[in-house]
Order: sequence, then structure tokens, then C-alpha cells
Amino acid sequence: MSLTPTPLRYQPTFEAAEPDEAQTDQDLRDALLGISRTVARDEGHAYRSVHAKSHGLLRGSLTVQPGLPPELAQGLCAQPGTYDAVVRLSSTPGDLLDDGVSTPRGLALKLLGVEGERLPGSQADATQDVLMVNGPVFSAPTAAKFLKTVKLLAATTDKAPNAKKVLSAALRGLESIIEKAGGESGTLKALGGHPATHILGETFFSQVPVLWGPYMAKLSLAPASPELQALTDQPIELKDRPHALRDEVRQHFARQGGTWALRVQLCTNLEAMPIEDASVEWQEQDSPWHTVATLSLPPQDSWPDARADALDDGLSFSPWHGLAAHRPIGSIMRVRKAAYEAAASFRRGHNGVPVTEPRSLQDLPG
Repeated sequence: MSLTPTPLRYQPTFEAAEPDEAQTDQDLRDALLGISRTVARDEGHAYRSVHAKSHGLLRGSLTVQPGLPPELAQGLCAQPGTYDAVVRLSSTPGDLLDDGVSTPRGLALKLLGVEGERLPGSQADATQDVLMVNGPVFSAPTAAKFLKTVKLLAATTDKAPNAKKVLSAALRGLESIIEKAGGESGTLKALGGHPATHILGETFFSQVPVLWGPYMAKLSLAPASPELQALTDQPIELKDRPHALRDEVRQHFARQGGTWALRVQLCTNLEAMPIEDASVEWQEQDSPWHTVATLSLPPQDSWPDARADALDDGLSFSPWHGLAAHRPIGSIMRVRKAAYEAAASFRRGHNGVPVTEPRSLQDLPG
């Protein structure tokens, strides 16, 4: 069985470097390291330049569906089977903010024991990372525009946390008005206006494309089990709860687990589904989402106090940890490689904690 419409096969000409992309690459590294250095100075500890605050560190498994059509049976999904998985839930800023500053949420997935031809720099590893945020499009179309956003974030890191909480509450009110009218503002959400809803009900998106074997794709994780679907858009209280999201995740997994559908959307039309403009949503009428695997997380302690810091410090996530069959593509992805490597190196050097790529759950730090 083949898919309709027919997905496009990747060609190198589909990617085009921006003018001065090498300088953008360097400037992005500098800006992100500046955020890390500011936070390390304030906190006495180095955190990620983006997605610094964790809300859950979870273990589970990803099971690939049998009988996938050839276009979907690629890379990590080439054969049915099960991988051990590690999940990190987070918020986007690079500083450790009270959850009263409500920003977009992230989910980083690390699959273990993934064998095959590797991406440069990860040849000795057997992991596949997938990084996602709870919105279908990236905040900037290109690497150069992304750099401008990061420079703005760097300038506001460490500035007036209490004022940020007040601003966030006002922005959430504006976003609520827009959404009631049938709209949505990614800018308001990014600045702190994300609705005060449960993180486990979110659908997460890679936002930027990767190779899917000979094809091109975006990925998504959508709540599949009833207990997670019931949390979609469920309000939570943020007032006087600096770690509200972490508390909600911990309460949920203390009682029950959950499953997500890993979905793939293949590129079928470069004009409607561009590779070099990450701000364009790929519409389902051009290419539907297809479920290829199920992520299962059993009941567990999602924030084990005795080892949470060691686990969070000892792992790094990058779209460049993985198989050559899933090479990141587009300018946003190209500049992420060196920036993520530099950020992990800074954390490792500042904290004195090795950053490793585990081969099994038993290898996890802490």
C-alpha cells in the first residue's frame, strides 16, 4: 500500500543556505551562551540556554506499529519493535522562571538502542532525539530571524521576574480574548501569555522538518489515551505555585500513566510545505498526519528528588543526535547543531557533570 498524495523525495537543491549563514551560526552560539552564562551567574549552576526549566523527567517505551506502508517504514520505524524512551518536559525560556510566567511548553524525546547509519558527531551513540514544542510552527521563519529573537531573549534574561509575572497575567487575558474570537497569537504566548492549562494535554510538534528516509517530514506527539485527552485545555492554578506544571505532572504520574501517538506528516508540495521557512504550517489537506508509533509512559515519580538534578544535568537533547535517515533540514536546523553542542559543553564544564548518551535505561545519570 502506498500513500496518497505521493510524498516528495528529498533533493539537496531543496535546501539553500542564507546569506551570511556561517556568521548567523556563530552569533547564535554567542547569544545562547550569553543566556547560559547569565543564568549560571545568578543561580550558581549552568542550565540550558533554552528550555532551562524541567517539569518532568520520565521513562517509558516507544512501540513502532507493524505493517506501515513503505513511505512511513523509514529510519527508526523501518521495522516494528520497541525502544526504551526518556522524556523531558520543559518551558521555553533560558532562565528559571516562576510558572506564573506562562510560556510555550516543550517535550524532548530520547530513544535508546537505535541502530543504523549515524549523523556526524553521533557515530558512537545509539540514540535518536526528537525535540518538540506545543505549537505547529516555529517562532521565526529562518535562522537569521531566529537570531534576532534569541538576542531579544538574551537582553531580557534575568530582568524583573516579578514584573514578568504581572505581564504574563495580562498577556494571558489578551490571548484568551483572541482565542474566544477563534484566533491565536504565537507572539503573545511566547512572551508569557500561554493559557494556564495542563501540560500533559498538549499536542507537541517538531515545527521544523527532518529527513524521513528519502522523504521529508515533520513529527508530532498527540495525546492518545483517555486520561491524557481529558487534560487537553484543562485549566490549572498558577498563583502562588512557582512549580505548578511540575507539581501537576508529578500528581498525574503518581496515579496513572499515559500514551501519545507519534505521527509523521510527509512533504508533498514544496510551495505549500516549504523547507526553508519554518513559520509556515504544513496543512493537513496537503498531507495528513499518519501515526507510526505509540509512546507509553507508565505510572512513576516524574521528579525523583534524589536524582532529578543529576538526570537533568547528565542528558542533552539535540535533533543532531540520531540516524542519518532523520537528518535535520532547513536553516533553523542547520544552526542548531553547533549551538546545542556549545550549550552542552558549557553545562558540562561549569557543573562538572558528564553529559552522556545512554544505551539503556540502566545507563541514565543518577
